[in-house]
Formats: sequence, structure tokens, C-alpha cells
Amino acid sequence: MDILIYSGYMPLEYMLEGSVSTKTGVFGFGVLLLEIISSKMNHGTYDVEHPINFLGLAWELWNEGRGLELMDQVLENSCTPEEVMTCIHVGMLCVQDHAMIRPTMSEVISMLTNENMHLPEPKRTAFFFERHDPDSARDDNLGNVLVNGQSISILMAR
Repeated sequence: MDILIYSGYMPLEYMLEGSVSTKTGVFGFGVLLLEIISSKMNHGTYDVEHPINFLGLAWELWNEGRGLELMDQVLENSCTPEEVMTCIHVGMLCVQDHAMIRPTMSEVISMLTNENMHLPEPKRTAFFFERHDPDSARDDNLGNVLVNGQSISILMAR
């Protein structure tokens, strides 16, 4: 029996259904782009009091208009805030929940190289776990579970 373990670069459709498409790589590229901008890894949580995963943190900051807070300060002197925001925006588009709404890699290249290109607004990212009171995540019948009642790890016999 093989165990499928969540890799921070694999989209949900691959993990649940084994579906692979050109958009699978787009998802991984988006995660990598966000990791480069932030110098954070896509694993673990980023707030001790109210845990949130990396893509959740990126989405929360983006959605609240605080995207620049994701940027590692090392980048401050090597690029403009506009360049950073474009990279974050493109990264958010790449990690969309549904493969159909992710851009193609050729569109990603155009987005990153064309300063005047209008970028669509991203929707909530895949693997987004909202911040909640840790005590509210407990269900007496199930023990400690994720707030949304789902797990990312899936056991599959092969």
C-alpha cells in the first residue's frame, strides 16, 4: 500500500483524483513564486495563536490589501513594490483551487513580462485553511480534526 502525502507543489485535483494536466505545473510554479517572494516554505503554519498555512497566509494578506507584507525584506533594494505585487498576483492566480481558472504557463510568462497587462482578480487559493479558535476545531466524536473536517492526507491502495 502506498501512502499519498501532500506535497506543497501538487494541486488538489492531482491529490484527490490523480488528474494531471498542464495546469498541474502551473500550480507548482505559483507556490514556488510565492515562496521566493516570501522566503517561506509551503509547509507548517505561520501563526502560533491561530494557525494558518502558507497559501492561507498569502491569500489573507492579498485579500486584505497587505500583499507586500508577504515580501522578504531582502528583496527591498532589488525590485520595486509594483514588481513584487505583480509576482504575488500571478502566484495567487497560479494556485487557484480549480485547474480551469488557473492561467497557462504562456499566460503566466506574459503576465510577468508585460507591465501593462490587466490581471484578473484571483479567487481564494487551494488548500486555504481559515484562522479559527483552536478550541472550535475539536469535535468530541472525532477528536482533533481540521476546522473544515477534511484532511489532506489520503490513503490509497495500489
